[in-house]
Amino acid sequence: MGILKGEHEFEVTDDIPISEEARHALSEKLNYWVDFKVLRAADFGSPQNRERVYIVGFDKDYFQKTDFDKEFTWPVPPKTKTRLGDILEDLSNISCSEDKFTISEKLWAGHQRRKLEHKNKGNGFGYSLFNAESEYTSTLSARYYKDGSEILIDQSELGKHPRKLTPRECARLQGFPKEFIVDAVSQGQIYKQFGNSVCVNVIDEIAKSIVNTMLLAEEALIKSKVA
Repeated sequence: MGILKGEHEFEVTDDIPISEEARHALSEKLNYWVDFKVLRAADFGSPQNRERVYIVGFDKDYFQKTDFDKEFTWPVPPKTKTRLGDILEDLSNISCSEDKFTISEKLWAGHQRRKLEHKNKGNGFGYSLFNAESEYTSTLSARYYKDGSEILIDQSELGKHPRKLTPRECARLQGFPKEFIVDAVSQGQIYKQFGNSVCVNVIDEIAKSIVNTMLLAEEALIKSKVA
């Protein structure tokens, strides 16, 4: 926050081996109005308990006539009720050859063993199991491709071990539109990318607030130049 506002005292000494471009970027005093807020994806219609810090800044050197404390407002979460089943695909008739998502007997046994070990130690670590009626999942992470432990979908009604989310379900969980291509890279990379992504639902609402504020700021700037 101090760097973005230009309030920090920091000097890049000559003995630090970095490029001139980087040296200039680190030594230049920025002058942004900045604010931050923790927002949760589940409050914006995504069935995922994903909290992230969002930072918004406006260049005060450009928008000299705007009081952003008054003009910028964070979006108000609609907090519409969510249901995991709304983003799940129907895999009840998937063939064994196509089923890349149901975890193996060995992996399932390992998940259960580790959860029991953690429970005996008095903590709540271990896999998390969800179903269509769950309100939301745990946070999708970049390590999801490894074993899917943070979000496993119950398939007991099919007589199967739990499964991982499909790439399309990951896209839906993060708020991506239905036409978004999910098979451009390997499955492992797909899971990493969605796990590292921000929730589109949240970003979309923040972007609307930013655009509205910029329009007001531009209007004030034009009026000041005319005056």
